[in-house]
Amino acid sequence: MSKILVIAEHLGGKLNSSTARAVSAAIAVKGETIDVLVLADHADAIAAEAAKIDGVSRVLTVTRAENAHALAAVLAPQIARAAVGYSHVFVPSTTFGKDVAPRVAALLGVAQVSDVMSVEAAHTFKRPIYAGNAIITVEADASHTVVATIRSASWPAAGHGGNSAPIEALDIDVSLPAHTRFVELKQGSSDRPDLQSAGKVVSGGRGVGSKENFDIIFKFADRIGAAVGASRAAVDAGYVPSDLQVGQTGKIIAPELYMAIGISGAIQHLTGIKDAGTIVAINKDSEAPIFEIADLGLVGDLFKIIPELEQALG
Repeated sequence: MSKILVIAEHLGGKLNSSTARAVSAAIAVKGETIDVLVLADHADAIAAEAAKIDGVSRVLTVTRAENAHALAAVLAPQIARAAVGYSHVFVPSTTFGKDVAPRVAALLGVAQVSDVMSVEAAHTFKRPIYAGNAIITVEADASHTVVATIRSASWPAAGHGGNSAPIEALDIDVSLPAHTRFVELKQGSSDRPDLQSAGKVVSGGRGVGSKENFDIIFKFADRIGAAVGASRAAVDAGYVPSDLQVGQTGKIIAPELYMAIGISGAIQHLTGIKDAGTIVAINKDSEAPIFEIADLGLVGDLFKIIPELEQALG
């Protein structure tokens, strides 16, 4: 039977929603147990939150001062040691997971399975290739531990609040490297919803025209309580910072509502929103590729349509 270890992603003492999505993938494997591993300098609050995720059998904690910051070089040896006896190690396919998982796989001497979007069997998975234009089926060696990153946009978050898994502290005796150290974390602060987990996202593209004009996107997003995103063209033009970029080289998201405003719809952008629920496109070019995948399309000047939509909202 499969025993699955899910690595918790957290920041600032709070569990990231990507962890519950990775648990959903673990549930799909139909294993015997699903344990969540929390590595932190103060793990109690994070572990208590993880214990409430439906489907979790146990929450294991490794509390060390060295785990105050998510440094892959420091976390990977501890994860590899904790993974002994597990058939699977699942990590969210986020910046955190893409940093940690390859090191864990290397330490365990296995090949990593990346961006799992569906589970066909305990060792058989589907994942995207060619910027999402093709989906391949990958079969991992059943005689080795499966180390996989879970494509968050393809999985719903497991239920929360209906479980009360036991929490156990692990004492892992492993030497940690000293060549990597934490210097500084710079992150933007915003009252808007987080782009990767928001249920509604409003994105602007090159058609917005300028950094100043992008205010219309911010204001409309605030009006409907949505996160703000952007196309690579808008980011490259300097309209907004790169952390708002949606697409193959940006964030892969799956909101219930995605509004693409002034975005033509390059394949790299469409890759980032393929799992979105309802896609609404506003563009003055009726031939824009975005209309091919949009559920609702409005052809016209965004600077006229957006004010009209705001007025209709009352």
